[in-house]
Amino acid sequence: MVAYVPAVLIFVAFCVGTLRERRRFSNAVLLGLSLTFAAAAWLAGPARSQPAAGREIGIVLVLLVAVGIAILSWFLISNGVTMVRKEGRSPANLLSLLTGLALVVLLALMITALILENVTLVVVTGTVLALAGYIAFLFVCFVVYAFLYGRLHIHRKADYVVVLGAGLINGTTVSPLLAGRLERARAVHTRLSAHGRQPVLLASGGQGPDESLPESHAMAEYLIERGFPAALIEREDRSTTTEQNLRYSKSIMEKARPDYRCVVVTNNYHVFRAAVTARRAGVRGHVVGSPTAAYFWPSAMIREFVAIFLTYWRTNLAVCLLLVLGGACIWLLS
Repeated sequence: MVAYVPAVLIFVAFCVGTLRERRRFSNAVLLGLSLTFAAAAWLAGPARSQPAAGREIGIVLVLLVAVGIAILSWFLISNGVTMVRKEGRSPANLLSLLTGLALVVLLALMITALILENVTLVVVTGTVLALAGYIAFLFVCFVVYAFLYGRLHIHRKADYVVVLGAGLINGTTVSPLLAGRLERARAVHTRLSAHGRQPVLLASGGQGPDESLPESHAMAEYLIERGFPAALIEREDRSTTTEQNLRYSKSIMEKARPDYRCVVVTNNYHVFRAAVTARRAGVRGHVVGSPTAAYFWPSAMIREFVAIFLTYWRTNLAVCLLLVLGGACIWLLS
């Protein structure tokens, strides 16, 4: 049982952190670490009592990793082809395809290192695997905690429902993705209104270089055409990024009601990153999501993870440099 103590302590830290502030990426990492330590403690039991069983477990784990990489790469490449066919060849739409190809290269590097048994190649492969493992660990933490965060209970009282903008079709028309956000916002507004005070719906989005009007204006027109009261709509029409969406919306809400509470609406793949950004911007409220087409989800989640990874670039750069230095030290000593 002593082997499980680190996992329990880290899980307690995760629970405390989540209760204090749900919108921290550190919560995701703590949850991932607690599960990792628990799995390691569970596997260490038979390895200590039966060394032969420990070796077999190690071989099985290596095979599972190799098979997992092969299956995942096939899935991502297939999804990438679907994304290009349905959404075009923009860099964001190529993410799942490129990630799948990178995994194929990683698998080929592993096989080559095992066959050639070259010390330098083995060390390089080990270092690349360590870097890939670190990134994969963070990505799994991100996906699991984003799933959990997306199922939070919405407060019964809020002063604003903030809808984050997205690109317009032909520069004027609300896209299906943005329409999904607006419909979810209407549903949230109805639910909140049933408990008393009617919140204001704040459409947030400025005018892009290829758009004929600000996204917030097109969003407001969409809602009004479908019967939503114009008196309950406000527009934030200066922002061009998620961070600006939230910061400019915060200014509007604080000016009207300093003690405001809000619910932010975006797509489900974007929920957790928007929540992290909202916390860093000082926005008082949580984020909920609208459904997204299944084929769109893998590339979108990879894009969201990359943004989160770069948000904490100093920490991640430090860890990656340590892994590379560790590989260099092993190579020098070999």
